[in-house]
Amino acid sequence: MGSDRSGLYRMLPSVEKILSDPEVEGAVRSFPRPVATEAVRTVLDEVREEMRSGAGPAESDLSSPVVYRDRIVLKLRELLRPSLRPVVNATGVVIHTNLGRAPLSEDAFDRARPIATRYSNLEFDLEAGARGSRYAHAERLLRRLTGAEAALVANNNAAAVLVALHALAAGREVIVSRGELIEIGGSFRLPEIMQASGARLVEVGTTNRTRPDDYRKAIGPETALLMKVHLSNFRLEGFTADVPSAELARIGAEHRIPVLYDLGSGAFVRTDPRGEPTAREELESGPSVLTMSGDKLLGSVQAGILLGRKAEIERIKNSPMMRAVRVDKLTLALLEATLLAYLDPEKVLADVPVLRLISRPAHAIRQDADRLREAVLARLGERADAEIVEGESEAGGGAIGQPPIPTRLVAVRVERIAPDRLAARLRAFDPPVIVRVRNDRVVLDPRTLFPEEFEIVADALAAAASGARAAGGVEP
Repeated sequence: MGSDRSGLYRMLPSVEKILSDPEVEGAVRSFPRPVATEAVRTVLDEVREEMRSGAGPAESDLSSPVVYRDRIVLKLRELLRPSLRPVVNATGVVIHTNLGRAPLSEDAFDRARPIATRYSNLEFDLEAGARGSRYAHAERLLRRLTGAEAALVANNNAAAVLVALHALAAGREVIVSRGELIEIGGSFRLPEIMQASGARLVEVGTTNRTRPDDYRKAIGPETALLMKVHLSNFRLEGFTADVPSAELARIGAEHRIPVLYDLGSGAFVRTDPRGEPTAREELESGPSVLTMSGDKLLGSVQAGILLGRKAEIERIKNSPMMRAVRVDKLTLALLEATLLAYLDPEKVLADVPVLRLISRPAHAIRQDADRLREAVLARLGERADAEIVEGESEAGGGAIGQPPIPTRLVAVRVERIAPDRLAARLRAFDPPVIVRVRNDRVVLDPRTLFPEEFEIVADALAAAASGARAAGGVEP
């Protein structure tokens, strides 16, 4: 048996013979030669493995290069497909950390394109004809929109907090409420960030209650900074007390100690009157420095924004650590393009995708849910049950202060396919469709779907129901 199998293995064509076959050569001509060679070797290895289990091509076909052509092309597409891919977000979580957080506007991307593809005045002062500061481009708009004396941009909010702590308090003490020692996404904990900055943490109060006198009693010769931290992704309720940012700023002023406020998500406008104060409103409460994210409720690119008094911002800007966390030209271009949209308060809710999705009116969501349900039933017919139910969308991104957002969900059940299996097949579609499973059904929230994606979701469900997959999809 083993000798028979060896003889069959010898019938397989060589890599060079396959690549020199006219039909194969024509099919792979547009692909890089080294990758085509890798694809052929991989396909031959797979065929050998199949033969060991009694499968594989018929013996009469083993030596024919053209038999492997289609598999080679599929393998090439798989090898060359980017790992980072667009997906369809049908979860209703607007600022979905795992799905890239804030989608950018087409206008912002168009404005940034020439900066990415051409030379720019990133660090060149056109008027003086000399070296300039990369931070000047975003600073003018950040100051105008928030009322800050000065502004700075790092590569994310954790970096903004890290560099602020390092510049303002390295080797000295920072006083923080015990109830605000948060852990943010990816298991990054505030005490660990503070330790990395070189500052020494001083905890005050208890987990659920911290009073102004707790800060006052902890202040000593080594105190460099008072710090307040937004709880971001959790909420304390019941027998609780904290110190508002305005009160902490007064304590800082009494003792001539700067106050750092990590606002977390942060926002420049309210999408709901019940929402939390904007960055401008929080700055008016008096912190020396405020930090926030660029890719959450602001609706821009990943960035850590530092706003506040000129003296403290300059100290941070001049820190050697600032170079390690500085942003590149594309980040600045995308951020500036988004900030420009905020100059028109009447249009910003429509022009910034995150704000548009969060503030989408109830009647529009109802229409979208009807449209989505009709598209699903048109594709699947009697194979599926699709019902519109009430639900809630989420702002996401740690924006815990945002009120719940009522929505309409399309709850789908496909015959003979368990909901978890259906969700897995939707993720295998090209483009992948990401959904939630609730009450034994797949639920689709139209709030986070862009207009062209309704038909994609319907096509994905039809393919999942039939066991098929789109070109490039991978069956789970």
